[in-house]
Amino acid sequence: MKTRKLLHIEIRIEGYLDPIWAEWFEGLEMQQTIPGETLLKGEVVDQAALYGLLGKLRDLGVKLLAVTYEEKILQ
Repeated sequence: MKTRKLLHIEIRIEGYLDPIWAEWFEGLEMQQTIPGETLLKGEVVDQAALYGLLGKLRDLGVKLLAVTYEEKILQ
């Protein structure tokens, strides 16, 4: 049986992102956390997908505060 890997990611940014951007971020959950911060969290298939999301944030000109991920193995 072939195993699959997913990355559970959390990206914390400065400022609030309007929920209208949720689709652009491939269904990641968006939460406004402490005043002036947004947390994006969810799963991506690999690091290439993570870098794609980081590129979108760069294109928006937002400031990254933290990026964390944990690899999950699915069977």
